[in-house]
Amino acid sequence: MKPLPRATLLCAAVLALAACSSNRVDPSQYSGFLKDYSRLKPAESASGAPVMRWIDPGIKASQYRQVYIEPSQFYPRPQPTAVISAQTLQAITRYFDDAMRRELGSVLTVVSAPGPGTIVVRPAITAVSTKTEGLKPYEVVPIALVAAAVNTAAGGRDQEVDIAVEAAFLDGANQKVLAQVVRKGTGEALENDTAQLKLENVKPVLDGWASDMRRSVVELRKKGQ
Repeated sequence: MKPLPRATLLCAAVLALAACSSNRVDPSQYSGFLKDYSRLKPAESASGAPVMRWIDPGIKASQYRQVYIEPSQFYPRPQPTAVISAQTLQAITRYFDDAMRRELGSVLTVVSAPGPGTIVVRPAITAVSTKTEGLKPYEVVPIALVAAAVNTAAGGRDQEVDIAVEAAFLDGANQKVLAQVVRKGTGEALENDTAQLKLENVKPVLDGWASDMRRSVVELRKKGQ
């Protein structure tokens, strides 16, 4: 068999790396937190990020003036590691709750219990992981691959930080599901495989998720006018 040209191999490798770094959650990675994943479809968030989402086509967003935010949780329950401590995990949920209250509270009244005219937000962080950063396109050559392998063995390569969320939005009066979303994001990379993950590494992702929730509410209410 005639070997493929080097340029073709390089292009194929680059495309493979791009696919691996996609920020859309694959169905095989669904956690089981949501009751029904069958209606989820590829979409874009209010900021243009790739998500899997379903919104009830009959939703009348203008009738909801209040929001009840259930405390965010991890699902399934995580096991702390040397890189991701229990303190960091707790800090992540607390910060996410605060971010949602800040963002959604700017367009809806945050209440302490669900009821009529209230949207219930039920969020779960379903993954927080670190992994050796994928090879950059310029490294897809034999010499650079050897150098990268040595650096990885010495713990010198950056560690990518991935975090995922699943959320259901329900009617506070009857618990009817109004919308569902599954998405993930990439936080600030760690310097190596011994560096500890801190809240600061994922703050921008959590802020972005909360901001998109607010913008989605605003868009839905405009459409319902």
